[in-house]
Amino acid sequence: MPHTPSSPQPSSSPSPEPVALLSELRDSAVERLARAGVPSPDVDGELLLGHVTGLGRGELQAAFITGRRADADAATALESLLERRAAREPLQHILGVAWFRSLELRVGPGVFVPRPETEGVVQIAIDALRQVPTPEPVAVDLGTGSGAIALAMATEVPNARVHAVEASVDAFIWARENFAAVDASNARLVFDDMGRTLPELDGTVDVVISNPPYVPDDAIPRDPEVRLFDPAMALYGGPDGLDLVRSLERTAHRLLREGGLLVIEHGELQGADIRSILTERGWRAAATHVDLTLRDRTTTAVR
Repeated sequence: MPHTPSSPQPSSSPSPEPVALLSELRDSAVERLARAGVPSPDVDGELLLGHVTGLGRGELQAAFITGRRADADAATALESLLERRAAREPLQHILGVAWFRSLELRVGPGVFVPRPETEGVVQIAIDALRQVPTPEPVAVDLGTGSGAIALAMATEVPNARVHAVEASVDAFIWARENFAAVDASNARLVFDDMGRTLPELDGTVDVVISNPPYVPDDAIPRDPEVRLFDPAMALYGGPDGLDLVRSLERTAHRLLREGGLLVIEHGELQGADIRSILTERGWRAAATHVDLTLRDRTTTAVR
């Protein structure tokens, strides 16, 4: 009886073998990041582990309890990411995203990473917009960076019309990507210089908000994530750190209607100087507000 060759079977690559408990990888990651001086090694370690395994933090906790193991590919990928984080590259750059209020934003080299304290700053603007007695209140975010402030206002006050202005090419590219992803039809992104922008809105805006560069030129930020990775254009604001505050004050005075609100984020020691600048230039009710750590963070004034 003639031999009939069997049909070839499709080959498949074997799955990577499990190499270590996820809990062991987590513990090792946290220890390594702690030795490197990372401020929140436990959170960062779990987020990086979740990134390489595709598991959320809740799923990771369950996996730790059940003794689930990681495969070699995940362990190798984690090692690479830990090396970058131990060198103090921002976690948001490594993951490619930053979380801001309800938003997940794309960030990376060339754009300022939005900070948790700014969430409280934008709340002041959101509250003010909600109190405007017109159907479509108008807001302007000067120096929008990633678009965090503008997109938070647009999504949380959907009847508002929000205009975001950015002059850095690198930051504008990130902002454009985030505007496209969020797809808030009431938000508009403009590439322009802060001093001359939006003349068509002069005297009609209800809220102007900005997180301008406010670090004095000769000050060195303590955190390597800021010092080494945030763009200088988003950090430094002249000899006293207030050059951009003075510029945005002039633009805000032009844009705001009578009774409109200016909201400025700043360093914890700059509130008194900013109140003085605003009061001398005719603004009313200048006041400084603290953040959740009770540090001065925001100054507001009425046009």
